[in-house]
Order: sequence, then structure tokens, then C-alpha cells
Amino acid sequence: MTDIRVVRDRSRAPALELTDVVKRFGSGATEVRAVTDVTLTVAPGELVAVMGPSGCGKSTLLHLAGGLDDPSAGTVRVAGRDVPQMSATERASLRRTDVGYIFQRLNLVVSLTALENVMLPLELEGTGRREAKRLAREALGSVGLVEQLDRFPDSFSGGQQQRIAVARALIGSRRLILADEPTGALDTMTGDQVIELLAELPSRHGTAIVLVTHEPRYASWADRVVFMRDGRVVDEAAPDGAPGTDAVRQRVGAPT
Repeated sequence: MTDIRVVRDRSRAPALELTDVVKRFGSGATEVRAVTDVTLTVAPGELVAVMGPSGCGKSTLLHLAGGLDDPSAGTVRVAGRDVPQMSATERASLRRTDVGYIFQRLNLVVSLTALENVMLPLELEGTGRREAKRLAREALGSVGLVEQLDRFPDSFSGGQQQRIAVARALIGSRRLILADEPTGALDTMTGDQVIELLAELPSRHGTAIVLVTHEPRYASWADRVVFMRDGRVVDEAAPDGAPGTDAVRQRVGAPT
């Protein structure tokens, strides 16, 4: 694997900016704070990994970042735009054009071919079918899939399906990709390939990535690693050295 480190472009508005963000569920005695006073800025072309134990608020943080949920307090901005102040239509457009999602559960449309799955966000935004097909083929080619794109998702391996999901998240020159445990359902070799692919996107496309992961070796690809516990950001590290560096492993108590 090649160690890719990105020169971040801080002359542009941050790809993602969270300020004093709080997310509460329930009220009174049953209130639960999933996220508490989180402030985080992600620059264009930066890969930030988020780590922490299960239930610490990592996935909730991604939902807030992408406008899938509203904060109880604080501000969330994507490319300078105040997401909680957007209408439902504006948020849907944001998710089709500026924010891409990659989940452990891929959410591919099983009745559409690989090519049609990647074309879908463009067509929903009004791009003509011929142009959408051209751009989708380019996106799939960039993740190493160039043949048999008329097959349906369940005929591909798990790693190939995740590559389709990456291509769909990338389509349309996304400013920000939110990846929630994208390797969780993959074997180690395939997971390594997917993370290496994601790590190339900031330098190739200027895309910012927020990656939630439990794996120190995957987090070590990041420019920064943010550690969460009980809904709070409790620490931050900048990996130093090649992927798999001990710096991140030591922070999470993983074996070196």
C-alpha cells in the first residue's frame, strides 16, 4: 500500500463544521445525550477518522453531519451552509450533490444494476441519462470496476458491492463523504482494499472524508483521528508514519 498524505486546502470553507453540537433523545428522567458539546472542523481534502466504543455517539455524529438528523443545540455547516436551517428539499439536494454516504449496510438498490445504482443520484438531480451513464462509468472505473456493470448487486462479491457504494457516494464531485464502518461486513483483505481506495479520494478529488471505524490500522490512514467517549470528543491524534503505525493503536489500547 502507498501511504497518501494530503495537503489540505484551508483557503476554502470547511467541508464540515460542527460547533458545540448536542443531540438529546427523550426528556426529563429518560433523557439521553448521544452527542455532547462536540466541535469539529474538517477541511477540504482531509481524511478524519472517528473512533470510540460502541454507543459513544459516532454514528449519531455522522447523521447530524449529513442532515439526516437535527442537533438539539449547536450548529452544523457543510461547505459553509447551515444544514439545520435547510428545508427538507434543500437537504435532499445537499445529499444528492455535496454529501455522499457509505454504510456498513450498503443500501444498494437490489432491483437496479451496478451502473444504475451509481447513476441514480445524478438522475434524481435532473442529469440526462446519457450524461449520467457516462459519469457513472467513470466513477465505477475509478474504483476498479469496469466490466459487467449491467449485473445486479447480489451477483457481486461483498468487496465489489462496497466499491459500487463508494462510486455512488463519489458521483457528482462530492465535497464530503461520511463513511460509517464501511469495512465492518468485509474480510480483512477486502477491507484493506476499500480503505486504501477511500484514502486516495482526498488527493485525487479534493473530497473530505469522515470515517467511523473500530480498526486502528484503518484509522492510521487518516490525517487526524478523533476519539469519542460518552458522546464527547475526548482526544485527538495525528498518525505519524505508514499505515498501521503504533500511535493510533496505543491510543485505543489495541495490541501493537
